[in-house]
Amino acid sequence: MSFDVYAIREQFPILARQVNSRPLVYLDSAASAQKPRAVMAAMTHASETAYANVHRGLHTLANETTEAYENAREAVRRLLNAGSAEEIIFTKGCTDAVNLVASSFGRSLNSGDEIVLSVMEHHANIVPWHFLRERAGVVLKFIPITDDGRLNLEAYRALLGPRTRMVAVGHMSNVTGTVNPVAEIIADAHAAGALTFIDGAQMVVHGSVDVQALDADFYAFSSHKLYGPTGIGALYGKAEHLAAMPPYQGGGEMIGRVTLDQITYADPPHRFEAGTPPILEAIGLGAAIAWLEGLDRAAIAQHEHALYNRVKERLNGANWITELGTAPGKGAIFSFNVDGAHAHDIAQLLDQYGVAVRAGAHCAEPLMERFGVASSARASFALYNTLEEADAFVEALIKVRTFFA
Repeated sequence: MSFDVYAIREQFPILARQVNSRPLVYLDSAASAQKPRAVMAAMTHASETAYANVHRGLHTLANETTEAYENAREAVRRLLNAGSAEEIIFTKGCTDAVNLVASSFGRSLNSGDEIVLSVMEHHANIVPWHFLRERAGVVLKFIPITDDGRLNLEAYRALLGPRTRMVAVGHMSNVTGTVNPVAEIIADAHAAGALTFIDGAQMVVHGSVDVQALDADFYAFSSHKLYGPTGIGALYGKAEHLAAMPPYQGGGEMIGRVTLDQITYADPPHRFEAGTPPILEAIGLGAAIAWLEGLDRAAIAQHEHALYNRVKERLNGANWITELGTAPGKGAIFSFNVDGAHAHDIAQLLDQYGVAVRAGAHCAEPLMERFGVASSARASFALYNTLEEADAFVEALIKVRTFFA
């Protein structure tokens, strides 16, 4: 299957606009990707032709909407190669998924139990576990990283012990693009008797994921990074773990029976989906996955790496720029600092040339501290970016640098 980036771009209306009288070069997809017409059309179609609340309804619109909603769950199952759609829980996003697991699974933890994280984690995969440290006396341990941005696996194995209950790490760093060897990490955690949570928010976009082959206990991602709508994501959990976990929130849909004296809970996944869910957003996510299934994912990955390599080649020898994270096999993310310039200034000046990049700590302050910086700028590449845009970014960056030379 071939990959035509220019044909792809035609499916993203926003990419045709201009910013500051220049063609938009959108390099902020790691924060939130743009949406193709197929996703917007699916949500509009559902709104206009078959919308009602899902589950329990007996009329035609309710049945049609429920079918579309559950078809989206099946699409997520295919994306992750989960064994069953009942192992897929719709959440508000990856952050919500981490909070769900930390809150629900966390009730089984005692003071002194240990959770192993890493220094490169997004705050979403740190803060909810800190809640358990504050409220239940759980001990957090952090895997250090090497100078090029890889996890120190020898140090990781030394952290595992008889009190380790959970290992929670990202599959791919949102700052450095480092792709972690999660299959190996999961195997070591299981050998120590611990469960695993994998933050797949970046990896699910840029590579194939097979939760059964990985033997992951939990795996989560957000729709809006996967060319879908905001406000929805998904959590995969092994059936036996979900069945053993209490609900995260209470309300309609998640119950079996309610009386004045007691309640019973629905089976997963509905046990963890209290209240009216983001119905249209789920349909949009399903459409995004179906759209991606029509593309050559291997060719996309090759294209994205070519963009990153183009930037690296063009900046080869530029001693005024420092990249954060150069691990082999990393994803197409280029986080950097320019000598004498604050990352915010770099981003604002690049915007004058129509180039959109992210700047700040990227919700990864421990990682910034590890690299000895307060912030960085970040150019993140997606399937709709072109080599011409990679060149435009470099040319704009060289011009911007003159302000600080």
